[in-house]
Amino acid sequence: MTRLSRRELIKGTSLAGVAAVAGAAGSAWAQQRAGTEAPASPAPEGERREDVLTYFSDEEARFVRAAVDRLIPADDEWGGAEEAGVLYYIDRQLSSAYGAGAKLYLSGPWDPEAPAQQGYQLRYSPAGLYRAAIAEVRDRVKQTHGGTEFWDLGPDDMDEALSDMEHAELPLASVPSDVFFETLLANTIEGFFSDPVYGGNRGMVGWKMVGFPGAFAQYAGLVDQHGFELKRE
Repeated sequence: MTRLSRRELIKGTSLAGVAAVAGAAGSAWAQQRAGTEAPASPAPEGERREDVLTYFSDEEARFVRAAVDRLIPADDEWGGAEEAGVLYYIDRQLSSAYGAGAKLYLSGPWDPEAPAQQGYQLRYSPAGLYRAAIAEVRDRVKQTHGGTEFWDLGPDDMDEALSDMEHAELPLASVPSDVFFETLLANTIEGFFSDPVYGGNRGMVGWKMVGFPGAFAQYAGLVDQHGFELKRE
């Protein structure tokens, strides 16, 4: 899982795929959600509402912010997941019906070895999955790095921890680390390419990066015109 492969994979996404993510969620779990935006909460004085966390604790937010910024890092031309507000996108999702697992069957029995076609095989809602996994990943990282928190690791060590999660080589007590990684990665991509109304893709950075102009009603008069590049700030 190298930085180049992450960036090139994202930049190579087809416009059709980006449009699908922008209009609906990109992961299987996200397709099951019922209502995606968390209820609005008043922002403290001097703070933008879109920067208010509705689910994550401060330490959980530090973990997610650091992790997503390694999954989609900034480069010389484009901002990464942190600049795009992916943390706040995920936070809103976990405060919503999706986070509660509104359309997931969570009553068991659970068989982690079951084929993917059998569906979700954890007792946790997506919100519960994040809470349990973040705590256990933090503990494992501190055990192996002399008490250092995940977000204080160097980039190479962060990448190694994420790679271990991806390949189920970071044993956790409650959840499979690869399931958490897949969920985090899917939600990160969603947050980078989703409609900005859901808290991510700030400045439409994801859309601009792949040349997707977005779905703007004021361009209804241009839908039957072809063969030219539509630029919008």
